[in-house]
Parts: sequence; structure tokens; C-alpha cells
Amino acid sequence: QVQLAESGGGLVQAGGSLRLSCAASRVTFGLAAMGWFRQAPGKEREFVAAISGSGAGSYYPDSVKGRFTISRDNAKNTVYLQMNSLKPEDTAIYYCGAEDSGLFRYRVPVTLNQYKYWGQGTQVTVSS
Repeated sequence: QVQLAESGGGLVQAGGSLRLSCAASRVTFGLAAMGWFRQAPGKEREFVAAISGSGAGSYYPDSVKGRFTISRDNAKNTVYLQMNSLKPEDTAIYYCGAEDSGLFRYRVPVTLNQYKYWGQGTQVTVSS
């Protein structure tokens, strides 16, 4: 059974940094496009960052562009989200998603329904 395990969340002051990790098991990681989404209380889950299966492409919404960076380590079957200059509005549960059909080897999936697998999430809280 596919498992995605997020870690690295926590409480940080505004302006601080966190690095989230998502370790994947039983996923064809070399083909898998990986993404991060977040969900704040009372809001819908929203796209944060994604990286193609090849690792050559990535994409961010304007809300995090220039502050967040997604990367992957295929040797460790792990994707990372480096979050800098954090703001209180970044507070949410952050979820890792994976899609390993090969469709997104060179493209970047940015919508929820493009992902096949999801992790349980990790809480990020940014205090002002």
C-alpha cells in the first residue's frame, strides 16, 4: 500500500523558516510528480507547490512564489518544501500528494484531482 509520510511541521514566528519532508513508499518515485497543498480551518485545500517526475519542472502560486521551494531526492524517495519568510496566513495543515502514472514526468500537476495519493498532513502554525 502506498504511503506518504509528511514531517517537519511546527510552530514558528512570522519571518521564520521551516522545511517539510514527505517520504514516499511503494510509489514509483522516479516517475512520480509530487506536490504540496495546504488547508486552513474553514477553507478549501489549495495548491502550494509541485515538481514534475523528472524534477526539471516546478510551479508555485503567486502567494508563495519566491518564498517556498520544492525539491526532491530520488535516492531517498523524499520531496521537500523549504518555506522561508513565513507569514501568519501560511498557517494550515500541509499535505503531500503523489501521482506516479508517468503522465506528469515532464509536466506539473496543480489541481487536487490530478493526484492519486495523499499523506495525512503536518500542521504548520505561524505566529505574528
